[in-house]
Amino acid sequence: MSLVDPPVPQTSPTFAASSSSSPIAPGNVSTATPAAGAVDAAKIYGSGDSEVRALDGVTVGFEAAHFSAIMGPSGSGKSTLMHCLAGLDALTSGAVYIGDTYLAKLNDRQLTEFRRTEVGFIFQAYNLIPTLNAYENITLPLLLGGQKGDQAWIDRVVETVGLRNRLKHRPSELSGGQQQRVAVARALASKPRIIFADEPTGNLDSRTGAEILDFMRRAVNELGQTIVMVTHDPQAASYADRVVFLADGKIVDEMQEPTAESVLDRMKRFGD
Repeated sequence: MSLVDPPVPQTSPTFAASSSSSPIAPGNVSTATPAAGAVDAAKIYGSGDSEVRALDGVTVGFEAAHFSAIMGPSGSGKSTLMHCLAGLDALTSGAVYIGDTYLAKLNDRQLTEFRRTEVGFIFQAYNLIPTLNAYENITLPLLLGGQKGDQAWIDRVVETVGLRNRLKHRPSELSGGQQQRVAVARALASKPRIIFADEPTGNLDSRTGAEILDFMRRAVNELGQTIVMVTHDPQAASYADRVVFLADGKIVDEMQEPTAESVLDRMKRFGD
């Protein structure tokens, strides 16, 4: 990977955190080890006059067994941050961690294996295999790793997302909401350390989107899952325990126990 390696901490890092919606104060760190995080993360495109800093010194952590949202205006760096945290993209400098694993120290093969076993993904486009039925899509990451998985856990996930009667149907025979439920179940099936969701309700109507968000919320509450979601939708963010706000590649605020109204009010102030 093309990461510029900072010194590797001898212990798991701590990350800036706050218990209110006020701007994050430097030096105010949490004592809990996060499920994932970044330390002084920078992602730079171009150089000279054309240089763009998609991430500009971001330090943040995301708690285990919590539902976190990342928000910000277009071009704020929110998707870039998620992709770097998930090991889908490389930083220019700084560090990203999942648990106590420093991603820059993994080679390509190790990173691929780590993502398959430790990380779940939910994308706006579903990314289902059209020739496989719902159950085969759900268990595909396990099969690719030569594993059968925990059948009791898979059954519980299927029940949680309400797919028991649709497992033999192919994606073309499922509604958009049902396809996204399959994607959610696929992300959960291997018991990943963390799930990253990129605008997971972007292609869904409001009712179906609410159902998917409710399933994700239940995955945290009932299954102990950790979810980090990028979204532009205040209503979607209201399902989270915490919202982190980015602007111009920097973290500018965070909010605990968000509501759609409080998130919308904060977003209106991005232009101030």
